[in-house]
Amino acid sequence: MNLFSPIHIRSLTLKNRIALSPMQQYSAKNGVPGNWHLVHLGSRAVGGAGLILTECTAVSEEGLATLSDVGIWNDEQKNAWKNIVNFVHEQDAKIGVQLWHAGGKGSLKHPNERMKPLTPEEGGWKVKSSSAQEFNGVFAEELTIDEIQGLKTKFVKAALRALEAGFDTIELHAAHGYLFHQFYSAVINKRQDEYGGSFENRIRFLVETVQEVRKAIPAEMPLFVRISSTDYIESEEAWTLEDSIRLSEILKENGVDFITASGGGFTNVSKDKVFPGYQVPFAKAIKEQTGILTGAVGMITEAEQANDIIANGDADLVIIAREHLRDPYFAIHSARALGVETEIPWQYKRAY
Repeated sequence: MNLFSPIHIRSLTLKNRIALSPMQQYSAKNGVPGNWHLVHLGSRAVGGAGLILTECTAVSEEGLATLSDVGIWNDEQKNAWKNIVNFVHEQDAKIGVQLWHAGGKGSLKHPNERMKPLTPEEGGWKVKSSSAQEFNGVFAEELTIDEIQGLKTKFVKAALRALEAGFDTIELHAAHGYLFHQFYSAVINKRQDEYGGSFENRIRFLVETVQEVRKAIPAEMPLFVRISSTDYIESEEAWTLEDSIRLSEILKENGVDFITASGGGFTNVSKDKVFPGYQVPFAKAIKEQTGILTGAVGMITEAEQANDIIANGDADLVIIAREHLRDPYFAIHSARALGVETEIPWQYKRAY
């Protein structure tokens, strides 16, 4: 088994083990993906990645982080995604949508404006989280039980639109300090009801949403979840790898096929903890302890490094982020570096 071995996940077959990681582009209007998204995602499909994952895609307007994020809560957005999905498929690649709600980490300006809080006059909105507290200078109110139930419905409706748009798989974004993470980490969740307190209560929102989405999508479609394997915070309340292994087992029992093992979201990770492949051990531990398929992330930048992760059985996919920004053709270039034959778009063969 190597980087260019195919992989089967339910009815989905990927031609290799390379995925484009979700990366926000902050280039949408009214949640609608446009030409930038077509070229950004499409060029990585042309470049040979087996799986393309969209950036965080909001399930509702209040689920955005900024007014420049993409969404899939209405038909205009769904139809815009169709064009991108069709182009990716024409490149013999598969594509998944990452469904997301920012929770308390919302109502922010564009990164070019340093993501400062939006004022009401600038289009800012009321944000909500597991508990009442401040995020990035924005105060979040605590979600009511009825609002939590409503959010589960919004995730299901977004999943159904993703089906109509032709996506091959769905990933729920439960990492990086966003809404699901705001529930399962006791650093943020201070609730006293059935959605707070114990481990079982704090994971309840995510697990129930998984159950509802799993019922709504075809049995043959894979379901992915991205989690933060650790909070990177020294606190008794912090989420740990052991918690993630326990959560992954429960998600697997509820029909999740794949865990992307990322980390952090509430604080900057100390520089001494960041090095090539620094989060790969999370994917390895979750895979070994639960048997679920996993994706490795975290400064994976070279062909041999990526190949070793797969060949050693540390993970089932390498999910490449920033190196894909530097090199849209990472997969083709990796095949050449490893001496593996791979398909090259006929339009580009004269260069090889």
